[in-house]
Amino acid sequence: MSELHDIDRRVAVLEQIAADTRQALQDIRSELRGLREDVNRRLDTVDRRFASLESRAWRNFYWLIAGYAGLLAIISVSRPRNERLATVS
Repeated sequence: MSELHDIDRRVAVLEQIAADTRQALQDIRSELRGLREDVNRRLDTVDRRFASLESRAWRNFYWLIAGYAGLLAIISVSRPRNERLATVS
């Protein structure tokens, strides 16, 4: 009888270990789900910031090209007419 009581106690301990392990795994899954959502939210924010920076960089590039084109237009117009003719000949 003592052996049966000992086996029952061991089984009870193993069942408790299994229940605790199951609960710990559920807690870990819940925390990981929360972390995953947080990381996804932050990555979405980073993606939006990069898109904003990219569009700003293109606008700056367009302004730069327009500035150079304007500067070249001013330089070509400001040269004296006979100097322009001398370089063409």
